Amino acid sequence: QAQLVESGGGLVQAGGSLRLSCQASGRTFSSTAMGWFRQAPGKEREFVAAISSSGGYALYADSVKGRFTMSRENAKMTVYLQMNSLKPEDTAVYYCAAGSGSYPFKSPGAYPHRGQGTQVTVSS
Repeated sequence: QAQLVESGGGLVQAGGSLRLSCQASGRTFSSTAMGWFRQAPGKEREFVAAISSSGGYALYADSVKGRFTMSRENAKMTVYLQMNSLKPEDTAVYYCAAGSGSYPFKSPGAYPHRGQGTQVTVSS
């Protein structure tokens, strides 16, 4: 079973940047699509970004497109989420998730494994 540990969250002013990392364990990382989701207080978890197992194809939520970039280094078993031009509405706990196949999807149901999350707070 994949284990996922997120890092890189913190407090940043609006307009600033953060880079989240997710360290994975497990033998199938290089053949597994990965995703980032977020959940703000009182709101449902929402899709942020996902990337194919090879890293050649990525999906983004409309709300982050053009500001966030997801990438991966299979040799390090790590995925990243570079977040630029952050807005107060980006404030949430961000979760890394591992899929059950190589193709990325937006549905949380496609990602059976999830990390504990890292808090991102954007001040106005």
